Amino acid sequence: MSFWTAIVIIVAIVAVTEVIKSKHRAQNGVSRDYLGNEEFVRRDDPEARREIEDLRERIKVLERIATDGNSVDARETKRIAAEIEALRNEQDS
Repeated sequence: MSFWTAIVIIVAIVAVTEVIKSKHRAQNGVSRDYLGNEEFVRRDDPEARREIEDLRERIKVLERIATDGNSVDARETKRIAAEIEALRNEQDS
């Protein structure tokens, strides 16, 4: 085995080891900041869960507003479209 082959193998081993370490840290909630300091990220924060649930409810309401055909705006739009069609029909006659 030549010297350069040994160097390539060592670099490959170190790279694979770092990938495995990073994956293990991510699975266990260990994060690094921009300075390289490790910190544990809590996943079972009740306040964060409550905030996420509130945001989900808000999204549901917004989706319902955007897609609801019975809203005031939707009825107004349908009424105006019907009037335009009626005027077009009168004009054709």
